[in-house]
Amino acid sequence: MTTLYGIPNCDTVKKARTWLAEHGVEHSFHDFKKQGVPEAALDRWLTAAGHETLVNRKGTTWRGLDEATRAAVVDNASARALLLQHASVIKRPVVEWADGSITVGFDAADWQDLV
Repeated sequence: MTTLYGIPNCDTVKKARTWLAEHGVEHSFHDFKKQGVPEAALDRWLTAAGHETLVNRKGTTWRGLDEATRAAVVDNASARALLLQHASVIKRPVVEWADGSITVGFDAADWQDLV
């Protein structure tokens, strides 16, 4: 089963969910706001994609953090602590595909190759 992780009111997550539905990809949705960030999943994402990919440095939540907090994110371990505390800093959506692969962000061309 494919699982899409994100925040329901995020425009990119909305596009991703629509794309999955239009392409007949059965999936479940994990809402960070209601269900939190699953630690075991976060560990998989950090291993697969790394903190540079997973941390959304362009979003308003990241920009709202103090400089010391932002500067402290230097590796997977430091990013993990921040992402557990501030789920909105995770680049969205994160998708765990049925084949076990993980993608971060939405790119229809890349996703087409996965389905």
